[in-house]
Amino acid sequence: MSVGHTEVTVGGPEPADSAASAEPAELSCAEDCGVRDVQDRLGDKWTVHVVVELSGGVRRFSELQRLVPGISQRMLTLTLRRLERDGLVTRTVYPTVPPQVEYELTATGRDLTGLVRALVDWSLAHRGTIADARRAYDERRRP
Repeated sequence: MSVGHTEVTVGGPEPADSAASAEPAELSCAEDCGVRDVQDRLGDKWTVHVVVELSGGVRRFSELQRLVPGISQRMLTLTLRRLERDGLVTRTVYPTVPPQVEYELTATGRDLTGLVRALVDWSLAHRGTIADARRAYDERRRP
């Protein structure tokens, strides 16, 4: 599939006379449909993990770092800043020594958790099917 290919194709080509009168596909991002920015945010390596952990409530930075295995301090900082910039996370700093910083999902961020949960559920439900498809594909491609 090419980078520019964004339409869903099903079945064979339509007859020439019906193609002219066919309505455009419901899902198309030929024009900027606003998905790209969101996709860039959610498609990075760490965002979904951080959102999942924040869906459990307010978390401190060190707590998040423990809950998201493999994330470096720098990547957690960048991920949280991006989420805050996008209005998905609030950052609260308490004037203590050392400063206590807490992160929490905003209403928009909490709204996103339903979609993230659906993605996680879908991934778990289809993990075996995807693994089987990958094995079959790899076997077909072996010399």
